[in-house]
Amino acid sequence: MTHHAHARTLREHPLAAPGAGPYGVTGADDGSLWATLVHHGQIARLAPDGAATLYPLDSATCGPSLITPGPDGALWFTRTQDDRIGRITAEGEAGSFALPVPGARPFGIAAGPDGALWFTEMNTDRIGRITPDGEITGFPLPTRGGFPSFVTAGPDGALYFTLNQADAVGRITVGGHVTVHALPTRGAAPVGITAGADGALWFVEIGAGQVGRLTPDGDVREFPLPRRDSRPHAITADPAGGCWFTEWDANRIGHVTAEGEIDLVDLPTPRSEPHGIAVTADGAVWAALENGSLARLAP
Repeated sequence: MTHHAHARTLREHPLAAPGAGPYGVTGADDGSLWATLVHHGQIARLAPDGAATLYPLDSATCGPSLITPGPDGALWFTRTQDDRIGRITAEGEAGSFALPVPGARPFGIAAGPDGALWFTEMNTDRIGRITPDGEITGFPLPTRGGFPSFVTAGPDGALYFTLNQADAVGRITVGGHVTVHALPTRGAAPVGITAGADGALWFVEIGAGQVGRLTPDGDVREFPLPRRDSRPHAITADPAGGCWFTEWDANRIGHVTAEGEIDLVDLPTPRSEPHGIAVTADGAVWAALENGSLARLAP
C-alpha cells in the first residue's frame, strides 16, 4: 500500500556548490547537522540556526563518504578514495588514520557498543574496527567480492552490514564472529541498513527496488517499492516507528512502517540525487542531495 506522506513541510537548504556532492549526513547532540562533501573533500556543519560552515580536509580528493557521531564527542567518517578513517571535532579540527591495507575503500561507519567505530572495506571483504585513539583491527569475511557497504549497530550487541554484491546481510560480533544471511531476491544489491525501533534491521535493495527487514534470528521480509527502478540508497530509523529512506533515481524520500506500508515524498528539484538520510532530535528528516543541498522534511 502506498500513499502520500503525512503533512510535512519540505525545504531545501543550499550547502555547497553544485557538484560538491553532499553524500552522508548525521545529527549531533548539540542539534547541528554534519554532512560529507564527497567530491570536494570537505565536511559541512549546519548549525541549529541554519548557518553553514565548510571544513576543508587535507585532501580534496579523499572522498569523504559516510559520517557518524563517535563515543568521544567527535564525528567520524570514511575517506573512501584514500583509504583513511577521518575524525573531526565539533570545532572543526580534522585528522585521519591510514588503514593498513591499501585499496580497502572504506565506506560504511557506525559506533559500536564497545566504544569503538566499526567500518566496512568494500574492496577487501573485511570489517574494520577503530578505537578513538586510532588503533585499527580488521576482521575477514567469508565472502569474496561481497562489497560490504553500510554498517549499523544492532539491537543484540552485534553489528550488521550489507553485502551489496553477495545479496546478503552480515552480522559480526564485537569479538569478530561473522554470520551471513542470504536474501531471497537475486540481484537485490542491498546498500543502506539501520536498526529499527521494532528490534529488527531494516535495509534497502538498490538493485531490486525493495525495502527489507531482518530479525536478529534471521527471518527476512521484503517490501517492493512502487517503482522498482527507484534505486533506494540509504535508510535510517524513525524514533516514532518505521524508517525513512532515499530513492536516488526517483528523486524521492520514503517512509516505511513496521508493517511495510510505504509513504513517498517527491523532492522539488529535479535530479537532486538524494543519498544519505538522518532524523534529528526534533523529528526532522534530513537528506543529503548531491546537487549541493540538504533537504529538510519538518514534522
